Amino acid sequence: MSEKLQKVLAAAGLGSRRQLEKWIAAGRVSVNGSTAKLGDRAESSDRIMVDGRAVKTMTDESPRVLMYSKPEGEVCTTLDPEGRPTVFDSLPKINTGRWIAIGRLDINTSGLLLFTNFGELANRLMHPSYGVTREYLARVHGDVDEAMLSNLTEGVILDDGLAKFQMVKAQHQRGPEERGSSNRWFRVVLAEGRTREVRRLWESQGVEVNRLKRISYGPIELPSFIRRSEFIELDPKQVISLFNAVNLRPPKFSEKHVLRDIRQRKEKRLRARGNPWKK
Repeated sequence: MSEKLQKVLAAAGLGSRRQLEKWIAAGRVSVNGSTAKLGDRAESSDRIMVDGRAVKTMTDESPRVLMYSKPEGEVCTTLDPEGRPTVFDSLPKINTGRWIAIGRLDINTSGLLLFTNFGELANRLMHPSYGVTREYLARVHGDVDEAMLSNLTEGVILDDGLAKFQMVKAQHQRGPEERGSSNRWFRVVLAEGRTREVRRLWESQGVEVNRLKRISYGPIELPSFIRRSEFIELDPKQVISLFNAVNLRPPKFSEKHVLRDIRQRKEKRLRARGNPWKK
């Protein structure tokens, strides 16, 4: 079944539909050897090229989404010129398309990362206009008072504009290493993902974040049984919840995806009981 060309390209992870429409209008896209124009449609069997390079399109209508527990020390790029480990090193191979990271975490931040092979979903989940929330646990070094918390929720002017937390909540329980020190844990929520935004917000108040972990992205929370550098594939209900969060029509999952979901659920239960997890 044919789809609008910009939709096919977006599903391949090349950008937003609006951006891809501009590429088509500029003559950068061809279909089966002919320069494409706005309004053209394409099928998965068509040969689509952008700037002379072939595009791998999705032949499976059911998108895939992975949940990954990122450790500190990994970078969110496919290749690192310094040879550092990347978040893509532990992911499974994919037959069609490519894994697209939904947002990034800096090298010193751990926690939840989502990956998908469906570009339009990734673009919407990262776009600030959809207001998808991210939740973090931050260990803050320095004295924090109510005036500072008020500033962080009302808004602070950073180098790239106004920023704020939707919620800041102190975690009153301290671990042994924090007792008697000036370190304190906070749970924070924000609805965008600018570079180092959580850290920069706290720094604007004269304190420093020395530990940071993302624990949720939209409706998806990182379960405690997933260890660092491990991943699981989201089940169909979780994938549909992500589509609903950004006003995308939810996909219909085939029988093989339902069977895979059953297997995943069994593996999750075993993993929660402490059994070895095999990727």
